[in-house]
Amino acid sequence: MRVVQVGAGEMGRAWLRTVAESADVELVGIVDLDLDAARAGAVAAGLPDLPVDRDLAQLVERTSPDAVLDVTVPVAHHPVTMQALRLGLPVLGEKPAAQTVAEALSLTAAAEVTGELFMVSQSRRYNDQLVALRAHAGLLGDVGMVSTSFARAPHFGGFREQMDDVLLLDMAIHAFDSARYLIGRDPVSVWCDSWNPSWSWYRGDAAASVVVEFEGGIRYRYDGSWCSPGAETSWNGAWRVSGSGGTALWSGDDEPTSDLDGTPGVAEQQPTVGVEIAGSLAAFTRALRSGERPDGEVHGNVMSLVMVEAAIASTRSGQRVMVDEVLENAHRETVAAERDPEVRARLESWRSVRGALQGDPAADGGVVDEPARASSAVDGADLQEAR
Repeated sequence: MRVVQVGAGEMGRAWLRTVAESADVELVGIVDLDLDAARAGAVAAGLPDLPVDRDLAQLVERTSPDAVLDVTVPVAHHPVTMQALRLGLPVLGEKPAAQTVAEALSLTAAAEVTGELFMVSQSRRYNDQLVALRAHAGLLGDVGMVSTSFARAPHFGGFREQMDDVLLLDMAIHAFDSARYLIGRDPVSVWCDSWNPSWSWYRGDAAASVVVEFEGGIRYRYDGSWCSPGAETSWNGAWRVSGSGGTALWSGDDEPTSDLDGTPGVAEQQPTVGVEIAGSLAAFTRALRSGERPDGEVHGNVMSLVMVEAAIASTRSGQRVMVDEVLENAHRETVAAERDPEVRARLESWRSVRGALQGDPAADGGVVDEPARASSAVDGADLQEAR
């Protein structure tokens, strides 16, 4: 599968290495506003003569790729992905799906209109230990409580240290998405208190405590910090799943275990899902070949971003926030802002946002039959940090 990658910054280079190691894909071009960064990425990929460009449409015309990898910063996710979908190309994008839920809903509708796959690389789902934890959780009877403790102290530099709500938007979304995977239900409400410790080197809040109510009354608690030096947890966090028949534990780096009220649990071994972004890339290529719906497909992924936006709204208001209110507010916002008439019409056809995301045929007005292939321009101002 021939791919063009948009974004050749730090994360972009990690993707370039992953693409180079994959037997399923061939890199045919790099897009970046900084052509020097694009050329350096091509050299690092062992392809010094690889075509590079500042403009995605122009590079697509030159290289005829089969798909686009969007490895830009969050502010660029919407314009880059929207343009790629309108060019008739499926997209595998870095998380989050977009900078806001409203933008993510716009891209969800665009995927429906164009008929192209938009998959979000929620890479920490591609972890065999997380899959094993879910198998252990299945031994516990009625699960009622799930918790994650996360504490790290990375000095990234760059855009992360200038982000608003950096922990929630850039890191907690991984844990929120994993919690959805483990629980297998959708969130109902979110309460959050976030803050920035006095010694933090981040501009936005780098610590948070979150409680999420899921369907069925299940509670998920997340306690996290990105400025806690010493005794750091795994990048995956430390997990505890409690049910009527016992508890499962996962350090984030070791095989999970379960205690069935004094008896060790033995979970059935699960098939491998691959490792992080390499697993995402393999799932994306497999989905395009088979037509299966992969983990991270935008309809299924949006709710993880909704949890983040609800947490941010809660910490601002000091109140518990209902998930459906976030969805409906974002829907109104994106309908009002949408400039693509076909995408706006598709958004307006949704009778229930939650239902549309769940694929409920009664929740929308029907699928557009003929995918629209027209190219749409990307505002260069939206891409200033695409590298």
